Amino acid sequence: MLFRVLALVQKEFLALLKDRQSRFVIIGPPIIQLVVFGYAATFDVTNVPVAVLDECNTLLSRDLTARFVASPNFQLVARLEQPGQIAPVLDRQQAMLVLHIRQDFQRKLSTLGTTEVQLILDGRNSNTALIVLGYAQGIIEEFNATLRRRRGRLAQVPAQVVSRAWFNPNLQSQWFIVPGIVGLLTLVVTMLVTALSVAREREQGTFDQLLVTPYRPYELLLGKALPGFLIGLVEATFIVLVAVFWFRVPLVGSLGVLYLGVAVFLLSAIGVGLMISSLANTQQQGLLGAFLFLVPAIILSGFATPIANMPPAVQKLTLVNPMRYYLVILRGVFLQGATLEELADQFWPMLGIAAVTLAVATVMFRRRIY
Repeated sequence: MLFRVLALVQKEFLALLKDRQSRFVIIGPPIIQLVVFGYAATFDVTNVPVAVLDECNTLLSRDLTARFVASPNFQLVARLEQPGQIAPVLDRQQAMLVLHIRQDFQRKLSTLGTTEVQLILDGRNSNTALIVLGYAQGIIEEFNATLRRRRGRLAQVPAQVVSRAWFNPNLQSQWFIVPGIVGLLTLVVTMLVTALSVAREREQGTFDQLLVTPYRPYELLLGKALPGFLIGLVEATFIVLVAVFWFRVPLVGSLGVLYLGVAVFLLSAIGVGLMISSLANTQQQGLLGAFLFLVPAIILSGFATPIANMPPAVQKLTLVNPMRYYLVILRGVFLQGATLEELADQFWPMLGIAAVTLAVATVMFRRRIY
């Protein structure tokens, strides 16, 4: 049995490597997507275009404006002269934020000790607007602290909040995204290789030749699954190395736990891919079936948006998505240094999904043969 399966695995690798399109699917997209996602996909907001309307034009108002101009998060694009210019600047998306300082800014600060500053944001992208608002509030808080120190009024602030982020102290979104890319690209490559394997045999007319061989259905299925598993393992290793040595994402956990998670995830992904492949008669059908699974799996995995923010019905739907559990393992091992005991509740669901999908794929494969 072992020699028969190894012979079939060798045949699968030869078929993949001889086909130019198959070689490109294995090598090209992962590298392209790794570079694009690693650099372009980020939650950080920099060089935000800001316009300033300073109706006060005093020493304090110019000080506050200079703090926005000097910030690496903002880029001054316009100095407005009257309130009527605010709406057109935002409507044409020339500025994301307008800082409006009124005429009585310094007078109120000098006499009352307090005043107001108006921040007008373009809210069409609500997430970005909230981040920009946080940046602006931070600059204003620094301005207030400096003003209090100059006037010797530190006693007016009895308590200050000092925040510290665990596992990602610099709050670099790349540290959050790149480990997720390991899961995303591993899933994409494994699904495409397995979903097209049987369909390619049918389309090329070699599937009937397999049926007259002494292979049993589970041996054929095993021979189709092992190449996808090995390719997924190599892809995951390559992406992990790039994440650690190129993007400088810390890997503080155990490699053993990481690769155990990779292996279990690959089994579940291969099971889904073989189910699709056993139903498809052509490679085009297999490709469409793979993408029909991939898009919801990625969206519902927590790769970009937290699962806790999804509607309750959708959250229940994510329970059958192996990508959901795999991302928790990846980010837990990379950033948190989570142990096997801490991640055990993420392994069991993937094992269950792998058992069900591989069993169903075996049954469907046997029915298609007989």
